[in-house]
Amino acid sequence: MEDRVRLTIEDGVAHLRLNRPDKMNALDPAMFEALAEAGADLRDSPEIRAVVLSGEGRAFCAGLDVERLLAAANGEPLLPFADLTRRTHGIANFAQHIVWLWRELPIPVIAAVHGVAFGGGFQLALGADLRYIAPDAKLAVIETKWGLVPDMCGTQLMRHLAREDVVRELTYSGRVFSAEEALADGFATRLVDDPVAAALATAREIAGRSPSAIRAAKRLLNLSATCDAATGLAAETAAQAALLGTPNHIEAVRSNLERRAPRWSDT
Repeated sequence: MEDRVRLTIEDGVAHLRLNRPDKMNALDPAMFEALAEAGADLRDSPEIRAVVLSGEGRAFCAGLDVERLLAAANGEPLLPFADLTRRTHGIANFAQHIVWLWRELPIPVIAAVHGVAFGGGFQLALGADLRYIAPDAKLAVIETKWGLVPDMCGTQLMRHLAREDVVRELTYSGRVFSAEEALADGFATRLVDDPVAAALATAREIAGRSPSAIRAAKRLLNLSATCDAATGLAAETAAQAALLGTPNHIEAVRSNLERRAPRWSDT
């Protein structure tokens, strides 16, 4: 895993950095495997309360490695270890899984984007809960340039962030667009000069909240994207009822009233 990603953990915040700077963190089979492994490790670590996803070097992620595109053009599998038609991870195939896993991770994920986020790199950022983007970053739904379609959850994630016509225009044209346009369209949460520093600051703030409440909030917000109002309201009630009177709820109240740092129980 360390050949493609670097993971550090401090005070409940995990910082996962794509680590292929000489290739602008392009996605090759080893990167896919490393991201899946890192996601599984974070999912199974109750002490982790927030995740920052960033890229080493000049870019967040330039998308799928050109060598894989050339291999596919020569009749080889796009990803040699995966049958794209096979659902290997619930509703997702393996390529979709490295994006969808951040949405399914029970804790908030913040993507810190600089340089470029093209194709699969853009979709990887979409899998995060929040996206902090450098003002000079460039983004693109670039798959049609290569005769392909966005197939790493992009069609499902973009539609919840931007207008349908915007999603269609960017997908059909494959054009590069600016961070300012990403903010206006709804793809960027904030534009910041140092997205990694800003993302880590927000992650530390999240890590200071009740982990029980944060995990429940993410479950509810994920559900709200797909459920009807009656189901969503019932889920709110159930989540609140499950939190009331728990040790972390009591600690939240006491620490606020006593003006001290909270002491949470890991969930």
